[in-house]
Amino acid sequence: MDRWLSALDHGLRTVFAPARAARRSPAAAVEDVDLTPAEKTLSAALMRVNHVGEICAQALYQSQALFSRTEDLRTHFQKAAQEELDHLAWTEARIRELGGHTSHLAPAWWAGAFAWGSLAGIAGDRWSLGFVVETERQVEAHLASHLDRLPPEDAPSRAIVDQMRAEEAAHADEAQAAGAASLPSPIPQAMRLAAKVMTTVAHRI
Repeated sequence: MDRWLSALDHGLRTVFAPARAARRSPAAAVEDVDLTPAEKTLSAALMRVNHVGEICAQALYQSQALFSRTEDLRTHFQKAAQEELDHLAWTEARIRELGGHTSHLAPAWWAGAFAWGSLAGIAGDRWSLGFVVETERQVEAHLASHLDRLPPEDAPSRAIVDQMRAEEAAHADEAQAAGAASLPSPIPQAMRLAAKVMTTVAHRI
């Protein structure tokens, strides 16, 4: 019950409270430049999609930690969630700097991701780790595509996305090394479809 209440509290703070990073944003190390209105709109939309991804990451890791069979794996998920919390704060701050807004559907994104993570956790630790590997590989590819789409002049957003991409890849490698099982092919396909819906809607709302 304590873990359930903790997960719920974490979810409420993820969705409704400003995120606070434990590390300095990569954007602080590069010089910002004036962007055109169209460039700001594009960057804000892409960073909003990334922010939604980080809301989902919090829900996934918290739900998977909730159903972990071992304390070591629970700690592993909680550590990853802390790094993802930095990503959440970085993207949120950059969206505000660009004059954009975060997704109005944040509670729905969190709830859906929590359900996915709970199913993975209930399936067992090896499957839960396999879910992490597939999720992070897809996110890594998604972030790489954003580096191609972000305005070349938007160095702060590009620095954030590049750092996120590297850390998502590391999370996948760590989960693989921890004993992840390979997911049956229909599951990654369903995950890609769900991600497509999320990115399309979050780009606008």
